[in-house]
Amino acid sequence: MTDIKGRVAYITGGSKGIGLGVAKKLLDAGLKVAISGRNKTSLETATKQLDAGSNILALVSDVTKLEDERSAVAKIIQKWGQLDVVVANAGIGQFAPIDELSENNWHQMIDTNLTGVFHTLKASVEALKISKGYYITIASLAGTNFFPTGAGYNATKFGVVGFTQAAMLDLRKYDIKVSTIMPGSVATHFNNNEPSQKDAWKIQPEDIGELVTDLLNMHPRTLPSKIEVRPSRPDKK
Repeated sequence: MTDIKGRVAYITGGSKGIGLGVAKKLLDAGLKVAISGRNKTSLETATKQLDAGSNILALVSDVTKLEDERSAVAKIIQKWGQLDVVVANAGIGQFAPIDELSENNWHQMIDTNLTGVFHTLKASVEALKISKGYYITIASLAGTNFFPTGAGYNATKFGVVGFTQAAMLDLRKYDIKVSTIMPGSVATHFNNNEPSQKDAWKIQPEDIGELVTDLLNMHPRTLPSKIEVRPSRPDKK
């Protein structure tokens, strides 16, 4: 997908954080971009911030509901006639020792982080077959590195990595590219963080957007299917 200008992208969890950073970079690269999220007010704020006129579309969708994702994809195709790139970014984190992790928090993470990725792909795969498009999941270094209080979150991100790699093998026969990006520390609001100068050492959301753009610009014969990305230097405690 070396000629990306004018292509159509869909980003879940696109109203803030990594999703918003990816949206900004794709708009800068000349794509039309749809972003989705559960909160209409947050989406409106993001749309004003992106200031992309008719090249941005905000959609209320809950990735835990397949019908929401199917509706979002239908609206994108109705507006722009195609769908070329999907970035499955929506995710949440609940952290506690396994003996304290609630059943509700477990299901929230599984339903959003893992089942949501499945729903987004199921909703978009037929459109991607037509466009010979690209499906990208945003996983985490927590998808290969486990840590205390992370059993539930680790389970979802290990799952996203495995799901994406298997889906890549299933879909490449249709000339659909599939990759997973596994970031380390990113300067977002994740886990109740308030981004500030203290986060300057972290990956910035726009850095992930640049990485997504680089993947889209890569020669069609080449597929980086699993990408780990981390801050070049750790925090100085």
